[in-house]
Amino acid sequence: MENTKTRVESDLIGEVNVPYDALYGVQTLRGVENFKISKFHLNEYPLFINGLAITKLGAAMANHELGLLSDELFSAISQACREILDGKHHEQFPVDMIQGGAGTTTNMNANEVIANRALEIMGYERGDYKHCSPNDHVNCAQSTNDAYPTAIHFGMYYTHLNLVEHLKTLIASFEKKAKEFENIIKMGRTQLEDAVPMTLGQTFNGFASILRNEIKNLNFAAEEFLTVNMGATAIGTGICAEPGYAEKCVAALGKITGFNVVLSDDLVGATSDTSCLVGYSQAMKRVAVKMNKICNDLRLLASGPRCGLGELNLPARQPGSSIMPGKVNPVIPEVMNQICYKVIGNDLCVTMSGEAAQMELNAMEPVMAQCCFESAELLMNGFDTLRMYCIDGITANADKCMSYVHNSIGIVTALNPVIGYKNSTKIAKKAMATGKGVYDLVLEEDILDKEDLDTILKPENMIKPIKLDMKPKH
Repeated sequence: MENTKTRVESDLIGEVNVPYDALYGVQTLRGVENFKISKFHLNEYPLFINGLAITKLGAAMANHELGLLSDELFSAISQACREILDGKHHEQFPVDMIQGGAGTTTNMNANEVIANRALEIMGYERGDYKHCSPNDHVNCAQSTNDAYPTAIHFGMYYTHLNLVEHLKTLIASFEKKAKEFENIIKMGRTQLEDAVPMTLGQTFNGFASILRNEIKNLNFAAEEFLTVNMGATAIGTGICAEPGYAEKCVAALGKITGFNVVLSDDLVGATSDTSCLVGYSQAMKRVAVKMNKICNDLRLLASGPRCGLGELNLPARQPGSSIMPGKVNPVIPEVMNQICYKVIGNDLCVTMSGEAAQMELNAMEPVMAQCCFESAELLMNGFDTLRMYCIDGITANADKCMSYVHNSIGIVTALNPVIGYKNSTKIAKKAMATGKGVYDLVLEEDILDKEDLDTILKPENMIKPIKLDMKPKH
C-alpha cells in the first residue's frame, strides 16, 4: 500500500503537503508541478547532482571558516553533501532539467535535500527548518545565480573527463584497424570521383587523426569550467556575502575537487555570461561533424555488397529489411549519424540561449545545461556503440580494393611527374574513350619502358612522396 503520509511546508505562495519521507521540500515540489516539460530529470544526471553537492560543500566550508555556520551545522551539512557525492539520495532530485527561474528550482532542490538530510543527522525531523534551513544555512552567502552555474561547471567538467576517455578508446580502435590494413592498396576519392592510390590503413589513420586533434580542443574549452563566479550572489555585487567569502569558497572548491579552480575576475560580467557552455557545445559539435564524415565514409566504403563499392565489410548486426530477404544495413554508422545531428541541433539551442542573456543574468541556462549534458552522453554512448559493434569487427575486401586501383584512370596521376601533364591527359582521355587500362595505353603509346612503368606504379611508390629519376621517351 502506498505511503500517503505527508508533512506540511510553506513558502511565500502558501502551504503544500510534501511526502513525509521525501528529502526535498516545498520549492522542489512546486517545481515538479510547474515544469512537467520533458523526460530529462535531474536525477538522471549524477555528475550534475555531484556538482551541486560540491558547490554546497565548498560554500559550507567557507561559511564555517567565517563563523556563519556552527560546528554542528557544518558537520551535518558536510556529511549530507558527501553522501550525495557517494551516490546516495540522487532519487531525491526529481525536477525537470528544463525549467523557468534560471535554475532556482534545481538550486532549491539541492538546498532542501541537503538541509533535510542534515536535520536527520542532527536528530531532528525533516522539515524542521529552524534547526537547519535550506535558505539560511545551506544556501548561506549564495544565490541561484552563482551556485547553479558553478554546479553546472563542475558537472560538465567531470562529464568532459569521461567524454575524452570514451573518445580515446574509439581512436585506439581506429588506430588498430589502420595497422591491420596498412598494406591494403585502394583508390582514394575526391568529390566521389577516382583520385590517386592510397592504403586502407591510411584511410583509418586519417579517421583516428582528425578525432585525436579534437581532444586538445575539448580540453581547451573545458578549462573555462574551472572559472566560477561563487560570491557573486544575485548579480555579481556580492550582496549577502561577507568580505573574503568568495576567495575562501573558491579555495575550498579547489581543495574538494583537486582542480585549479579560480574566481572570475569580474563577477558582474561572469554572472550573465554563459560562453563556457557555448564554447564546449561548439567543441562537441566539431567532434560530431567529424564523426558524421567518418560514418558517411564507412557506409559508402561498405556499400553493396555487390552493386556498391564493397571495399569494407561492416559487422552484420541485424536483418535490414522487412521485405527484402538477405539485406543487411549499416545500422551502427547510421545511428551515429543521427547522434551527430542531435548534437549539432543541441548546439544551435545552446547558441540561441547563450545570446538570450539580458541585463545581469541569462535565464535560459537550464536548457543550455540540459543540451550540453545530453550531447556529451549521446556522444559517449555513440562512441562505445560504434567501436564495439562496428569498428572492431570491420574486415577489408583487399582484392576488390586492388581491382579498383588497376582499373582506375586515376593512377595516371602517379605518372604525371614523369610523363608530364599533357601526356597524362592524353592517356586519361583515351582510357575513358576506349575502356583500356592506363598501364596498357602507356606501353601502347610507347611513352615509357615497361620497367620504368612498373617502378612508378609499384604500390609502395604511389602512397608517399618519392623522387623518380626517369624520363618519357617522347
